[in-house]
Amino acid sequence: MATLLTGPQVAKLCGVKPPTVRSWVRRGYLTKAGLDARGRPLYTQLAAAKAERATAERAGRL
Repeated sequence: MATLLTGPQVAKLCGVKPPTVRSWVRRGYLTKAGLDARGRPLYTQLAAAKAERATAERAGRL
């Protein structure tokens, strides 16, 4: 089973701020894998890495 991360955990893992993670979700780069007990979205590490890479490529950082 994949480890699920909260938005702030994704931000820390990818070296960005939490609003950036929310932007990735809004733009469709990052999709939730489930919800925690309080109804907050959870994401997989793989999805977070793909979102970070996609935005880096679009920004010309790769």
